[in-house]
Amino acid sequence: FSCDGRGYILGINKLLHLIVYFSFLQLAVMTVTLFPIRLLMAAFMMLLAWPFAFLATVGRSEDSVEPQCFWRRLVDIILKIIMRVMWFAGGFHWISVKGQRALPSEASILTLAPHSSYFDAIPVTMTMSSIVMKAESKDLLLWGTLIKFIRPVFVSRSDQNSRKMTVEEIKRRAQSGGEWPQIMIFPEGTCTNRSCLITFKPGAFIPGVPVQPVVIRYPNKLDTITWTWQGPGAFKILWLTLCQLHNEFEIEFLPIYTPSEEEKKNPLLFAVNVRRIMAKALGVPITDYSFEDCQLAMAEGQLRLPVDTCLLEFAKLVRRLGLKSKNPEKDLLEYGTRAMKLEGQKQSLEDFAQFLDLPVSDMLRDMFALFDEHEDNRIDVREYVIALSVACRPAKTMDTLKLAFKMFESDNDGAITEAELAVILKTALGVSRLSVSRLFSSIDSKDTGKVTYVLIGLCFCGVVLSSLACLNLPGIATTKPANGIFCPDFSDGKTDGLHKNRIKRFILI
Repeated sequence: FSCDGRGYILGINKLLHLIVYFSFLQLAVMTVTLFPIRLLMAAFMMLLAWPFAFLATVGRSEDSVEPQCFWRRLVDIILKIIMRVMWFAGGFHWISVKGQRALPSEASILTLAPHSSYFDAIPVTMTMSSIVMKAESKDLLLWGTLIKFIRPVFVSRSDQNSRKMTVEEIKRRAQSGGEWPQIMIFPEGTCTNRSCLITFKPGAFIPGVPVQPVVIRYPNKLDTITWTWQGPGAFKILWLTLCQLHNEFEIEFLPIYTPSEEEKKNPLLFAVNVRRIMAKALGVPITDYSFEDCQLAMAEGQLRLPVDTCLLEFAKLVRRLGLKSKNPEKDLLEYGTRAMKLEGQKQSLEDFAQFLDLPVSDMLRDMFALFDEHEDNRIDVREYVIALSVACRPAKTMDTLKLAFKMFESDNDGAITEAELAVILKTALGVSRLSVSRLFSSIDSKDTGKVTYVLIGLCFCGVVLSSLACLNLPGIATTKPANGIFCPDFSDGKTDGLHKNRIKRFILI
């Protein structure tokens, strides 16, 4: 390389091109040599494990645990060996284990984090512990039988009754004094990119029994493991990982955490304290955002949410204030009816608290500030109802707009003005500045000064949907972001209008 800056940059550029070239060359060679062998070996191990798992589950009670007879213990050992060979064939040649796993009688629940990939099944197959899984998993070919062998607790995310029954089953097993196998729970509830620990769901902490925190790491220099909401699909992750010569995996069993009396009464506090210990062991930050926030951020409704929407901050406050309802449709209808009766009259903080039937608190003040556009200590509760509708049902854009039109119509004609449309869309998107003039004029072809829900529906279902590009909305996503869930960047950036207060921006990595 020459000594001048330009020559140095050109030299670095050539070096990078060589690295990329050899990387692609290695990937091409591995794809036609190592990848098919490893894939066939893994499939063979799955097929080999299936009859043993099926035999062990025949005639077994689903409600109680019988004493382990000799042949069942033998099957357990055989399956652990088969699964270990499968992972070895996949490139996980050595698994580093730190700490000591507690006995079921000492800690009936193991909490694992971060959850970032289907390769997180490694500690499950190492221990054959029970897990909490989606109900649909038991119907998977081959894998479903292996899942049933470890006696999982099945849950349906969409069924509130199923969630309640799942919590009760976890409590029953956790309080059995070690009679049941240990339960491994990933309390984050979704896959993240391991850059932070998101909010833990309280299910593992409701029983109020000692838990053992367990942290997992993938120290590979090249991350082909992470499988989250966005980015490479499941097969591509499998392909890239199996093409690596060696994949590293570490699991660390931390000391047992025994909850205090206060934590037993407050599972959320219990979860927060355990998460803090695990984050410290991992050396990563924590964030108060959760699985539901990810659903909101990635919602594929008619309106794509912008990256810097404060609806994520709003959704967090909704949960913390206990405003997330089990029956959102009914509650939104009730809120909408009450908001209509106010006819746009601005409400004070005390009025807002009365509207929500909550005491005035710091969290309520934070929520109030999100809607205090002019900083005059007055808000329009209709905006709160719109935001709540988006947070509770993010993919149902048209239902939210229909509710908004009902609240804003003045002459019972189902029509609203341009200014009212701007308020509705600003609130539904969670942004401060929004120009809807071109969109409004394209819908109001007769120049009446008003548009109806029917016209908006035609707009969103037809060609005029492209007019959303005319909203002049900075930060709105037009393509899917790269691989990963979000972590907040606590920057000092501020916006005006609806978000005068500090807003956490989200980085999609």
